[in-house]
Amino acid sequence: MSVKNKGIAAWLALLLGSLGLHRVYLFGPGDRWWWLHPVPTLLGLAGLQRFQAIGQHDLWAAWALPLLGLMLAQGALCAIVYGLTSDERWNARHNPRQPAAPTRWLPVLAAVAALLLGGTALMATIAFSAQRYFEISAETEKP
Repeated sequence: MSVKNKGIAAWLALLLGSLGLHRVYLFGPGDRWWWLHPVPTLLGLAGLQRFQAIGQHDLWAAWALPLLGLMLAQGALCAIVYGLTSDERWNARHNPRQPAAPTRWLPVLAAVAALLLGGTALMATIAFSAQRYFEISAETEKP
């Protein structure tokens, strides 16, 4: 059993967490929760592509694009949780029977970056979704 580094897990969650690669690193490719990550991320990327190609009046893109923002925000949330987990708790869960290694700055910097990027992704997703909801509602109410 290999030693799982908290800093690597936090940065994987921040940068590639929307695809679930942090779960593959921690629990292996047989992890059932890993399989739930790529599908909504890829649907969100397809929505982004349609949004750029067709424009803001594409209803499918308006519903698929927020999935990307939510998946980016959940990856950032995982990075924050990993980065702020105590060394004792981390080693008890991911490195049993290993001596506790002190945390360096790598997971802390990942948590700080995740606060910035995850908050931005989440707020942009909420703003975009609310705007599209009210635009679609106004279009359907026209006489």
